[in-house]
Amino acid sequence: MWNNLLLFIVPLLVGYVADLLFGDPRRLPHPIVAFGHLIAFAEKQWNNGTHRRLKGRLIAFLYPTIVTLTCWVILKGAFILHPACYYVVASLFVFYGLANHSLIQESREVIQTLEHQDVEAGRKRLSWIVGRDTADLSPHEIYTAVLETMSENLSDGVVAPLFYYALGGIPAMMAYKMVNTLDSMIGYKSERYRLFGCCAARLDDLLNFIPARLTALLMAIVSYRRGLLSFICKNGRRHASPNSGYPEAALAGILHCRFGGTHLYHGQPVEKPYIGTDDRPLCFRDFQHAARINQRVTFLSVTLITLLGIIINFAA
Repeated sequence: MWNNLLLFIVPLLVGYVADLLFGDPRRLPHPIVAFGHLIAFAEKQWNNGTHRRLKGRLIAFLYPTIVTLTCWVILKGAFILHPACYYVVASLFVFYGLANHSLIQESREVIQTLEHQDVEAGRKRLSWIVGRDTADLSPHEIYTAVLETMSENLSDGVVAPLFYYALGGIPAMMAYKMVNTLDSMIGYKSERYRLFGCCAARLDDLLNFIPARLTALLMAIVSYRRGLLSFICKNGRRHASPNSGYPEAALAGILHCRFGGTHLYHGQPVEKPYIGTDDRPLCFRDFQHAARINQRVTFLSVTLITLLGIIINFAA
């Protein structure tokens, strides 16, 4: 009984601490990079000719299935080799599955580039972490994009992976990461991806439905103020995405600022309803506040999953 609990909790805690301290290693192999190469290969080979929608559906379900089975085989083999080997491999998977440290670090580098160099350098650095066109963004719009990204990716890169870890362990966590990577690479409404990527986009929306709302709730818990939950419920559904609006609304409510507006994606204008009404100037202090929120939500998520594991273990 205790062995099963340790197999669940130890990788979670070790992976969380490793991400807290180090973040994604830029010079070492990363499974998400491998996912990207696999998706790019499939897109190049299959996103052409006829039946593109059908081929996109196949990839959207085949790749996560392969990831699930591969993770299971690797973990099973590691455990057979030695339990200590399992703990190392499983902890690495959790470490790679979380992205909070890197999210905060990348966001900080955008802000510091903007503050210490110039707007053009800030725009270029921002383009590394967002999908929107950055060539004409003002300093205020760069700050807004960074904060929106921090809230959205707190869900996609932290809470959702942990949610699926709690449900199905590392195989479920990494399968989610594959779906999320598919959406980030091919889940666009442009002519090139409209058919091939539509299934991946819808699957990502489905898998993020609960985690996005859970993220907003956790953000409200760690920064509670009167009226925040009603603000989230009112504004979260205004976003074009069925999920992204909820963590964005939570951060906008916490910071008393405004997100949304019209932005360019691949040269095409995309109009997003405004979330919040206070279009005040944003500053480095707002980024610091958002970073603290991300850290608290990550800690709370890991704590709740650990407690849940202990409770289930004793109940069994």
